[in-house]
Amino acid sequence: MSHFYAMLSRMKYINRWGLMRNTQKESICEHSLEVAILAHALAVIHNRRFHGNVSPERAATLAIFHDAPEIITGDLPTPVKYSMLPQDLKQDYTSLLFQEQEEDKRLLTFVKAADKLSALIKCVEERKMGNAEFVKAEQTIRESIGAMKI
Repeated sequence: MSHFYAMLSRMKYINRWGLMRNTQKESICEHSLEVAILAHALAVIHNRRFHGNVSPERAATLAIFHDAPEIITGDLPTPVKYSMLPQDLKQDYTSLLFQEQEEDKRLLTFVKAADKLSALIKCVEERKMGNAEFVKAEQTIRESIGAMKI
């Protein structure tokens, strides 16, 4: 069908935190689902408690694709990943890969916060399992979340 979908299906094979010892491995696929759930929740909270008007569903969808480039290189230029799509489907994925709309730029704040929260959750879980290797990462991530001021 398409190299794009074949690439996405490989998300389950790419482990995160490769330079650190993990008590529990975490794939990009697992991480992306967690980030999608957290981004959706942050958008819902923003709408309900802070009178916002953003799409939780769109935030979740953007989060699903946020680390897709890591499948190949860790940071793949957008034109390369875009070129893998079948011509007739490019318009459906353009906004997920390019995020040029103003609402998407706002939603990416929620995705970035959710990404950091996911990393913080991983650090806390590892620390609770007795893995001191994640203590410094936990501290750094907590500070970066605080600096976001959201």
